Amino acid sequence: MNEPRTDITVFGTCPPSVQEHGADYLERVRDVARWSDRAGHEGVLVYTDNRSVDPWLVAQTIIQATTRLAPLVAVQAAYMHPFTAAKLVAGLAYLHRRRVHLNIVAGGFTGDLDAMGEALPHDARYDRAVEYASIMQRLLTSQEQEPVSFDGTYYSVAGLRLPTVPSPELASRFLVSGSSPAGMAAARALSATAIVYPEQPEKQAPADPSVPQGLRIGVITRPTSAEAWDVALARFPEHRAGRISHRLAMAHSDSQWHRQLSQATERHGTYWMGPFKNYKTFCPYFVGDYATVGEEIGRYVELGYTTLILDTPAEEQDLTHTAVALDIARNRFRERV
Repeated sequence: MNEPRTDITVFGTCPPSVQEHGADYLERVRDVARWSDRAGHEGVLVYTDNRSVDPWLVAQTIIQATTRLAPLVAVQAAYMHPFTAAKLVAGLAYLHRRRVHLNIVAGGFTGDLDAMGEALPHDARYDRAVEYASIMQRLLTSQEQEPVSFDGTYYSVAGLRLPTVPSPELASRFLVSGSSPAGMAAARALSATAIVYPEQPEKQAPADPSVPQGLRIGVITRPTSAEAWDVALARFPEHRAGRISHRLAMAHSDSQWHRQLSQATERHGTYWMGPFKNYKTFCPYFVGDYATVGEEIGRYVELGYTTLILDTPAEEQDLTHTAVALDIARNRFRERV
């Protein structure tokens, strides 16, 4: 059983490349990375899908723009061999003395999967992801570059070794989407952190103590609730085309979390599904004054969700405001540990 965590680990999220192009996008990535670095975040999530810039190129940009921030790279088995992914992690560690974390994903947009001939059903993709990540873990932690052999259902390798292996202080942390039973089982098999999309606080089940767990959320908080909601509604206005896009995406998805969140009440206290249902982002938001949002997040943390992946900030002051609420959540958590 995993030891209980005594603090909150926070990741940010890199802006998706589909929204901007070229030099403008690179500068936006650098800005968000620097804001996250100054905010003291552990790392920043980098998306992967058929329409996005290669996440490894973005990861290098993040490393070069910051002093300590770790890219959290989304890794999908359909895109490359596990040796290639492990070699990229080791290469960035070797060149920059920086760690890279891995977000192991088994799904994606249905159209993307179909275009690549991905015919495996949902649970089988997680079984493959376990083999994939297991090979990566062995390669990245092999002592004295011992060769790695593995014979599974989806992968078979014999005598693989990396040219360099990251030192222990640069070890990668593995995260897995754990909103489905298959995802949770994969996280458990890999000793990884399972990331879920939370329901309303009073509906959220306690985290399984055998698996480290975390949340994917957005936060908009200000000194008063009225200020926070003014910002939130201006940033994510009602959008008919977005509603239609959301319904289409839901109709062509086998994602359990997508269906679960689509059925959630749009606004309940600080819990707000407006951005999700207008197809502007893929997680619930918490909107309100510092104390209320901090207490709400603290309730999840007390349930065992001690890793947070925050949605992309619009400006640096978003992270400054969020830090106040997170300090309230941390204090609540520490008082009860």
